[in-house]
Amino acid sequence: MSADPSMSSADHDDATGDNAAADQAQRALREGLAQAERRLTEAAKVAERVIRDGIEAVRAQTHGYSGPATVDDAQRYVVERVKERPVTAALAGLGVGFLLGVLLSSRGK
Repeated sequence: MSADPSMSSADHDDATGDNAAADQAQRALREGLAQAERRLTEAAKVAERVIRDGIEAVRAQTHGYSGPATVDDAQRYVVERVKERPVTAALAGLGVGFLLGVLLSSRGK
């Protein structure tokens, strides 16, 4: 970095401080984004696991009513959609869980 002769020492220190603050803000932003990505990925995995468990429960309950191929097709479809859009699936799973929680908690009152 070449020194600007018209820049005083105080101005140079301020500019250096601004650059350091900007660098720190960028690092914090990158860390925040990485953490959010990790959390969303984990939420998507949890949503996928919950959906698989739900499908297994439905399969066990409906096995006598329909052929197993129908439930397998439904499970394959859901898993494909979760893999295509994990964030959407995670948010949908969280929304459904929230609604079930609200409905079940209001029944007890």
